[in-house]
Amino acid sequence: MNDAPHIMIVESPYYEEINNNMVESVLIELASAGATYERFEVPGSFELPGAIRMAIESDHYPTDRKQFDGYIALGCVIRGETSHYDYVCEESARGLNDLVLKYAIALGYGVLTTENREQALARSSREQHDRGGAAARACLAMIEMKRKFNLYPR
Repeated sequence: MNDAPHIMIVESPYYEEINNNMVESVLIELASAGATYERFEVPGSFELPGAIRMAIESDHYPTDRKQFDGYIALGCVIRGETSHYDYVCEESARGLNDLVLKYAIALGYGVLTTENREQALARSSREQHDRGGAAARACLAMIEMKRKFNLYPR
């Protein structure tokens, strides 16, 4: 990438160990790309889209430069005994996708939706599924695509 991208990392540390695993991978990937970042915490995965929308709407840089070049959403929802899991998973995914489509943002989706803690740990581990690293790489790839289409006035 020509200019170092500036990334907003929005994380739900509800499951601290799982979140820390994903954040570690994200930070490794961003450092490798020379990207800068700011981290923000939200109470749960349901709040991820709202936090990103707030950042988009409150952009306080001049109109020729956006505050963030890309966004990484990190969270984990583990199935419980009620339908709460389904609502949180569906609505957080829908909300994030709506932001991508409405604002053409570069988003790395790192929200784990698992049946149990063991699956979440495996997916958050850099040595196993590395979903945090994958979210960072997706965000960086989409930033590059936006630049190819000249959607970034820098």
